[in-house]
Amino acid sequence: MKRLEEKTIHTTPIFQGKIINVQVDEVELPDGKTSKREIVKHPGAVAIIAITKDQNIVMVEQFRKPLEKSIIEIPAGKLEPGEEPMTCAKRELEEETGYTSDHLEFITSFYTSPGFADEIIHIYAARNLSRLEVQKDLDEDEFVEVMECSLEEAEQLEKEHKIQDAKTAFAIQYVKAQGWMK
Repeated sequence: MKRLEEKTIHTTPIFQGKIINVQVDEVELPDGKTSKREIVKHPGAVAIIAITKDQNIVMVEQFRKPLEKSIIEIPAGKLEPGEEPMTCAKRELEEETGYTSDHLEFITSFYTSPGFADEIIHIYAARNLSRLEVQKDLDEDEFVEVMECSLEEAEQLEKEHKIQDAKTAFAIQYVKAQGWMK
């Protein structure tokens, strides 16, 4: 809606990193006043709802430094420059879990924290999983433990606050709503 639009007057780069960039934008508000917006720029990511033949959700446990703890999540990863989300989803599924799929299905995309970041995450489902004959390498600074759990176990992990991220909470609700796991 044009009546709510904020026009950028000036952008000041603050930080250029490996994963994110940070900037401060001076903006003109709809009422003509000005304000500052602190913005995190992110290349985007994918996440995969992977369901095994045994009707389990494939998850990974990973230490998350900003939280100072490990949490359990669906497999996910950052888009490389120019990479298509579907290609990234297949790569991340294989690298993080040791599974591959002959059929990835796009589910949806959503912004993770639109109040300060432009990160968008694309969610895919992978249901015809098979094990890779040769395990692919994780990123050199990435350490995960793969696990599989039933829908009930995933819901219990949420109650125990071991699953606390939005993409995984979405995945669990989506699987439940689709009736994929009985």
